[in-house]
Amino acid sequence: MDGGYSAVDNLEVMEEARNYNRFLIDEVLRHADPSGPIADFGAGTGTFARHLRDRGLTVTCIEPDRSLGALLEDDGFRWHPSLDDLAPASMGTVYSLNVLEHILDDTASLRDMHRVLAPGGRLYLYVPAFNVLYSSMDAKVGHHRRYRLEELVGKLTAAGFAVDRARYVDSLGFPATLLYKAVGNRKGDIDTRSVTLYDRIAFPLSRLLDRAVDRWVGKNLAVFARRI
Repeated sequence: MDGGYSAVDNLEVMEEARNYNRFLIDEVLRHADPSGPIADFGAGTGTFARHLRDRGLTVTCIEPDRSLGALLEDDGFRWHPSLDDLAPASMGTVYSLNVLEHILDDTASLRDMHRVLAPGGRLYLYVPAFNVLYSSMDAKVGHHRRYRLEELVGKLTAAGFAVDRARYVDSLGFPATLLYKAVGNRKGDIDTRSVTLYDRIAFPLSRLLDRAVDRWVGKNLAVFARRI
């Protein structure tokens, strides 16, 4: 993973997106193997790791930013700055939420995830979708790219994974992000009020619409795969 994280303020704002965060937690719980160790790749401030720990899961946090790592350790998590610190085939599940796009050599990171997963181990990825949506916010937080479904499935297959499901998420977020790109904050900031309004009103409706269009459009992309 490349360096540290430069937009902790945006992370803190996103902690207020309760429906969105609950959706991601439910996604990880649905796809994780609760009987084995779990790695959060790009744990950030520990928002998701804490929720999973509260559900009784054992989570190891991978986070390159050492100041965030110190906070994670203070919160009682096992923390490492890199997947290189984990033994081969030592994890039952790896999940990574809005992280892979920050990594210049994402294919190398996918190979690292494959290495630390046990045979049959589970991988859940959630990333931003469609380069046409790339905005000042992407630039601020250090995104190298946004993904298309076929692109990420191809990279996972090349890294040795079997992809069980891949779909777009948050269909209403697609036009909302286009609007932000056209008239939004040029510095890439997001404000708590806008995030909260979208999360409480639009995101639940977006999830309903996703059922009809998740093969074609969405602000994000979710992929569940297994190590072969």
